[in-house]
Amino acid sequence: MLTSLLGIRLVLWLGSVIPLPAPVNVSSALSGVEVTNDAESGDGFQMTFTLAKEKGLEYGLLLGGSLAPFTRVVLGVVHGAVPEVLIDGVITHHQLAPSNEPGQSTLTVTGRDISVMLDLEEKNEKYENQPDSVIFTRIVAGYAQYGLVPQPSATTDIPIMLYRIPRQHETDLRFIQRMARRNGFVFYIEPVSFGVNRAYFGPESRLGLPQPALSMNMGASTNVRSLSFSQDALAPVGSSGGIVEPFTKMRIPIPPLPSLKIPPLASAPIPARRTRLLRDTANQNPTQGAATLVAAATNAPDAVTGDGELDTVRYGAVLRARKLVGVRGVGLSYDGNYYVSRVTHVISRGAYTQRFTLRREGVGSLVPVVRP
Repeated sequence: MLTSLLGIRLVLWLGSVIPLPAPVNVSSALSGVEVTNDAESGDGFQMTFTLAKEKGLEYGLLLGGSLAPFTRVVLGVVHGAVPEVLIDGVITHHQLAPSNEPGQSTLTVTGRDISVMLDLEEKNEKYENQPDSVIFTRIVAGYAQYGLVPQPSATTDIPIMLYRIPRQHETDLRFIQRMARRNGFVFYIEPVSFGVNRAYFGPESRLGLPQPALSMNMGASTNVRSLSFSQDALAPVGSSGGIVEPFTKMRIPIPPLPSLKIPPLASAPIPARRTRLLRDTANQNPTQGAATLVAAATNAPDAVTGDGELDTVRYGAVLRARKLVGVRGVGLSYDGNYYVSRVTHVISRGAYTQRFTLRREGVGSLVPVVRP
């Protein structure tokens, strides 16, 4: 356990399948941790250890096996009285940097969240008469040893075996991600507590109470060290498509449909200047075609993004990705609520910083004030 001068403690658990508190020699050698929670690219971590040759000509940490590849790692912080888990993952990479100076050799251990265990074996499977949400639940149930609890949103398209059979020809992770994209969903694995994880398959969640506000230019209430925003007018992409009536062979256009990013976060969304023609809808029935257009609208990038760094002591909490957060003190155009798409936690002795990325579909706030 790494204790900083800020009253924040880092918690490290290790294990082959069931993680337990790390051995003393491992926790005492830990000098720094970086955890990234990314809504688009997945979660990952990196730990840096100082090394000493304890047994003959080899480093003790390498001989012990506690940091062997595919060891399960749970990293959390205690900020106040309640511990919060930052990531539950497995080690996938080692980088050794020997030094001529005593005590200067380092071992950098890198890993990914538990979803990497779903990406190890390619499969050929078929799922007859099963909607995507049921298929997802079946797949995740096969990884119960990692504490995965499936949380799917029901999908509307129920394939009939005579017309279509969903087939898998990739790893479980890639197949779930493909199902998520075609439904306009997101998929991620998020720790609930130590050893228990939620496997979410559904629309991007914009509900719930926003996190404490990111404040700038507000005197003693300021908790952000840096914050900048950018607006990309070419980021939004509209979609059009149509179905072909099987008897007359006439093309029937599908009207524009809203995305699943509900509720909206901006009072003035940036309009889409580019349009993508979805040709696959021609071979689909009306329900499938409508679902494809909704998925395309949902998967389109947001126009406004913000990047910054928190003063963790002033903020007084752990900023979580995949949730909402309010911004205040930066002007009417960019104040308001945002979706947190990425947070990088950098922890060392005496220091804890949080770098973040925010996004939403436009400018202007829909709420008069944000949560303090």
